[in-house]
Amino acid sequence: MTTQLDHIETASIDELRSLQLARLQKTLYHAYENVPMYKRKFDEAGVHPSDCKTLEDLNKFPFTTKQDLRDNYPFGLFAVPMDQIVRLHASSGTTGKPTVVGYTQKDIDIWADVVARSLRAGGLSNKDKIHISYGYGLFTGGMGAHYGAERLGAAVIPMSGGQTEKQAQLIQDFQPDGIMVTPSYCLNIIDELEKQMGDASKCSLRVGVFGAEPWTNAMRSEIEQRLGIDALDIYGLSEVMGPGVAMECLESKDGPTIWEDHFYPEIIDAHSGDVEADGELGELVFTTITKEGMPVIRYRTRDLTRLLPGSARTMRRMDKITGRSDDMLIIRGVNVFPSQVEEQLFQFPQLTPHYQLEVSRHGHLDSLRVKVELRNDHANADLRSLEQHIKHRIKAMIGISTQISIVAEGQLPRSEGKAVRVVDLRKSA
Repeated sequence: MTTQLDHIETASIDELRSLQLARLQKTLYHAYENVPMYKRKFDEAGVHPSDCKTLEDLNKFPFTTKQDLRDNYPFGLFAVPMDQIVRLHASSGTTGKPTVVGYTQKDIDIWADVVARSLRAGGLSNKDKIHISYGYGLFTGGMGAHYGAERLGAAVIPMSGGQTEKQAQLIQDFQPDGIMVTPSYCLNIIDELEKQMGDASKCSLRVGVFGAEPWTNAMRSEIEQRLGIDALDIYGLSEVMGPGVAMECLESKDGPTIWEDHFYPEIIDAHSGDVEADGELGELVFTTITKEGMPVIRYRTRDLTRLLPGSARTMRRMDKITGRSDDMLIIRGVNVFPSQVEEQLFQFPQLTPHYQLEVSRHGHLDSLRVKVELRNDHANADLRSLEQHIKHRIKAMIGISTQISIVAEGQLPRSEGKAVRVVDLRKSA
């Protein structure tokens, strides 16, 4: 097993763009000829795959949304017969019907390749052991990470989520080099490691690959300091492939590099749909350019970020996700993302990294309560003064008035996957 980069990772921009165009043109024909929804949408928009002469021509084609996937549940967007589909994954369906994705064997092989490439970019190799704490099953995280780590040639520890005490014990016993986990659940594992061994940074781990939810640089610093690792960002979503669409490189740690030879990115204005220039903040859109089983054309991820020039690789990077265009809270006219509040909470060393935002309605006005934990070693702190300081900082930095509730360490629910950051009490009122 080699640690050598794939040629395309450091190829010239011209070579990369030429490859992208050829693959994009092929994908547009594949979708148009084999997926009735795409034929209908293209025809209604007055475009044909032959109209794509340049990469910029992609903006003539219509978007795909999560609703399109739900409307064609379960297999209506598959572009190959079912006898060519070798794997199915699906979202949880918490906000409607699940979104289902099908993969051919070639798709599975490409997925394993991009995750292996991602892990290699994170400084891991076939000499390492990788502990996987993403959930296995219909969620793409566990299986995607697993097959990629195996493709890398690493020894895989398929722990999945939950059983936090056992997670911490096996990390001590098996001595893995890397861990793949959601950042919020990693904090739970760190808490348990500290209970069991005192100083979690003395464990064997040196690299953490974190994805499946937005996380701030403050949380990265906390994880790195307490666990003694390099914490790197992996990005993906099931509708596009799964984990491994983009990955932060260990040598630069400046945002995930998008594997543009398989996933073509755009940034659009979330309201108008117009394409934005690189460097502008907007909604991330992906077109798959090598998927066979279920190609997606201009899929609106709802993730808000920017496209940045390549650094460690030729391919472009994506900035930290600042939030989602569909989970944005509007509190008395102010747009608020949970990650913005998190950033402010991390400025207070007296607090643990566990928090929840409660949104409620009093009369016609929405209000926000921030519930956060006080570290045990600050149990004698003046809570009223601390609450006022937090409230003032959030008001000064974000522009909203909040109520602050400080509870004892361990009182807020712990995540075994994606953290539930927002509790919307308006829906149950």
